[in-house]
Amino acid sequence: MIESLPRREREVFEILCSMKEATAASVRGAMNDAPTDSAVRTLLSRLTAKGLVRHRTENQAYVYSPAPQTGEVAETALQKLVQTFFQGSAASAATALLGMEPKLAPDEIDALQRAIDRARKDAE
Repeated sequence: MIESLPRREREVFEILCSMKEATAASVRGAMNDAPTDSAVRTLLSRLTAKGLVRHRTENQAYVYSPAPQTGEVAETALQKLVQTFFQGSAASAATALLGMEPKLAPDEIDALQRAIDRARKDAE
């Protein structure tokens, strides 16, 4: 669904996904060539109406966060990234991602090894 969002709505949604939660002012501060505060609030309202964003009140301010289905949105975005930049190869994408991380934590290495072992077993 995020592919069909207008550029500014997609930017706001991506900012919220990376920040986990934020006020309109925080979102505006993270935007490139930020529009007015009113425009940011309008973008957040549109995303809320589309079910991609929710909000709660804290100290008389709205605090926005991505709606619970962001895992599905992330998976779709990742699939599109793999198709666009890695010719559909998840292995090439994973190799590129691993090249970006200079040092992995032991639990991350273990998780990667389990994924490799599962993939090897499924290929048999």
